[in-house]
Amino acid sequence: MLEDYVLLQHYWWFLISLLGALLVFLMFVQGGQSLLWCVGHTEMERRMLSNSTGRKWELTFTTLVTFGGAFFASFPLFYSTSFGGAYWVWMLILLCFVLQAFSYEFQNKKGNLLGSTTYRVFLLINGVLAPVLIGTALGTFFHGAEFIINKSALVDITAPTISQWSNSWHGLEAVINLWNVCLGLTLLFLSRVLARLYYLNNVDDAAIVARCRSGLVKESVFFLVFFLSFVIHLLLSDGFAVNPLNHLISIEPYKYLNNLLAMPAVLATLLLGVLLLLLGIGLALFSRSKRGIWPAGLGTVLSVLALLLCAGWNNTAYYPSLSDLQSSLTLTNSCSSHFTLKVMSIVSLVIPFVLLYITYAWRALDRVPITEDEIKDDHEAY
Repeated sequence: MLEDYVLLQHYWWFLISLLGALLVFLMFVQGGQSLLWCVGHTEMERRMLSNSTGRKWELTFTTLVTFGGAFFASFPLFYSTSFGGAYWVWMLILLCFVLQAFSYEFQNKKGNLLGSTTYRVFLLINGVLAPVLIGTALGTFFHGAEFIINKSALVDITAPTISQWSNSWHGLEAVINLWNVCLGLTLLFLSRVLARLYYLNNVDDAAIVARCRSGLVKESVFFLVFFLSFVIHLLLSDGFAVNPLNHLISIEPYKYLNNLLAMPAVLATLLLGVLLLLLGIGLALFSRSKRGIWPAGLGTVLSVLALLLCAGWNNTAYYPSLSDLQSSLTLTNSCSSHFTLKVMSIVSLVIPFVLLYITYAWRALDRVPITEDEIKDDHEAY
């Protein structure tokens, strides 16, 4: 029974990590929004770019919601601690996506009072802030947050609150940590790299294609600088280890490096992901291929998946507490009941069919590249 419970905990951390990795890949939508004025120099070009990413923005938002829902169902103590305590960060992320939603719907509707430029500014805000904020929030998985857990408070009728935030910033203090921000900037420039690769594959316009290629080197260099800085720092830094016998949490030097060495499959996944990402960029730069988004996208998913698995597997506290070390959240002390995880695992078997449907819908939307004539003839275009 105990071994089965532990296996389910690790299985659900894998699913959550996979959802997080897919979310990072799908944030090429945000990257594209941040490039509207860099790549699009005319009104028609900006409309083509908006329609290219606009047909995928629901996938990004749905994946974000699913990511949060999976956390709530499988590790509810994290959900109540982070979403309930660090609420300013999550509210800002939600606001960014709300701006995105109505901007796509109203930017070219007749009679809108704000004008298309205002809505595109909203898209730009979402395109820059959403990756940085989500990356900063993910950085707390490695660098911790300021909260205290007191499960005995649940029986206190006057204040039945298990988790409490230790300061009045409620999550905004994460931006003080340089490495959290470094991860946020990594996601920002990664999303811009993926967006350029996606535009190359999805938009049939010589001027847009030329600008996407010309700016790809600069975006890739910025991404690699921040990404390598974060990974090197992570491998050399202390981590939060969990004693499997008594569940006490302690500081362990080189914890995340030790995790990779102890889990060679995860290490291989990380290395393969980085190689595929570089291959996608190289195909676009040196072979003039328009299909670089696919190896780069798969590489993104594998790389992020490996990093998130390092945050929770191999007896690691995935949400460290900077206020009280023993309040740190682990797979064991924050998960749902054995019955809940088991039932949800059965439900999770439908995930491959959902992915097949998404693949089918994606191919249907992208069967014909976006052209200027299509935008002119489509009265429902963004």
